[in-house]
Amino acid sequence: MATTAPAHPVHPVHPVDEVPPVRHLAAFGLQHVLAMYAGAVAVPLIVGGAMKLSPADLAYLITADLLVCGIATLIQCVGFWRFGVRLPIMQGCTFAAVTPMVLIGTTGGGLPAIYGSVIVAGLAIVLLAPVFGRLLRFFPPLVTGTVILIIGISLLPVAGNWAAGGVGAKDFGAPKNLALAGFVLAVVLGVQRFAPPFLSRIAVLVGIAVGLGVAVPFGFTDFGGVGDADWVGISTPFHFGTPTFHASAIVSMLVVALVTMTETTGDLIAVGEMTERKVEPRTLADGLRADGLSTVLGGVFNTFPYTAFAQNVGLVGMTRVRSRWVVATAGGILVLLGLLPKLGAVVAAVPAPVLGGAGLVMFGTVAASGLRTLAEVDFKGNDNLTVVAVSVAVGMLPVGVPTIYAKFPDWFQTVMNSGISAGCLTAIVLNLLFNHLPGKAGSAGAVAEPKAASV
Repeated sequence: MATTAPAHPVHPVHPVDEVPPVRHLAAFGLQHVLAMYAGAVAVPLIVGGAMKLSPADLAYLITADLLVCGIATLIQCVGFWRFGVRLPIMQGCTFAAVTPMVLIGTTGGGLPAIYGSVIVAGLAIVLLAPVFGRLLRFFPPLVTGTVILIIGISLLPVAGNWAAGGVGAKDFGAPKNLALAGFVLAVVLGVQRFAPPFLSRIAVLVGIAVGLGVAVPFGFTDFGGVGDADWVGISTPFHFGTPTFHASAIVSMLVVALVTMTETTGDLIAVGEMTERKVEPRTLADGLRADGLSTVLGGVFNTFPYTAFAQNVGLVGMTRVRSRWVVATAGGILVLLGLLPKLGAVVAAVPAPVLGGAGLVMFGTVAASGLRTLAEVDFKGNDNLTVVAVSVAVGMLPVGVPTIYAKFPDWFQTVMNSGISAGCLTAIVLNLLFNHLPGKAGSAGAVAEPKAASV
């Protein structure tokens, strides 16, 4: 007897939209939080320290930051209306804003002036998002592969500093710190290679947990700060006063906004490549709009501008867990850490060398993903190799020589001190120069062979 086909064919769910079991969500989500925690709290620590805030105010900045990090991550992953890229993207404070904010805070009006400029910058990002969305055609694999490679390489010094004990540590570079980082790296690799599938996907979390278990008896960390932390802490709007709006502060923060939009574009495209859900002009604009909204919330709730966190791009590539609900769970954990300072103090007790060992794998994975994208590009009979070479070189200058632009104006430093934005802008310009503009007769990169830019 003939069988009838089902009336409603079942469409397979894309891995990005899959919802793993609750226990997996919790483990994968916590792994993402641990990967980005040190970077997330660094910006309020640096800015608050430069402004000589009291320990109580510093603690307030950190809990406010974690709360808005979580909300921003939920907006980006879950999304509503035209806000949120709906990919596994963690949000955190951008380092591009640190220098301008320190200058504004110490010379131009304190925290209220910082928050006024942050709110304006966030609104500007929301308005500019559709414009950036239309620029996606200038990001062929030649450019995106180069940018992803630069993101990975520029993060490696962060992992190196963690492995050595953390910037400013009294025992920075001590053999015991590097030994602990090496041990964590070995655990992560061992788990990824030999453990069952689920454990191999939380190799970073296992490595951090085992590393912490070793670090405590050897005196690498203590949990003294946990007892001092409050159980509950709620960030109220405009805690440090009504925002003030200074023209010079707003201009410098608008430059930061353009830099963070460039960086976020690179990160969103990278995650789109890793998850096999390509970012389209509309979804890019939605992701940038979420950045802008989060930045406005940052100005209201006593924290700073937000952007996609490159640290977690590597984790998506390494674990091959592509569900956005995993990262949404991480956002929920961050909200809890922001509301429960005692929990935040427990996470903060993870020593830097433990994070460094895990970071080496994650950030190296980002760079390797860039190489994988570049493998799709045709390098024969054209100037694409030059585009990659010069872009990586320009992107690495501020990473290898952090003071190289110290004599330049502040706006120039804001753009070029970020290796990611410097390399990204260089790659876009060189791709246009060699692959889109009419060249000399018979030149390798002439416009007569446009495929070189887009394969």
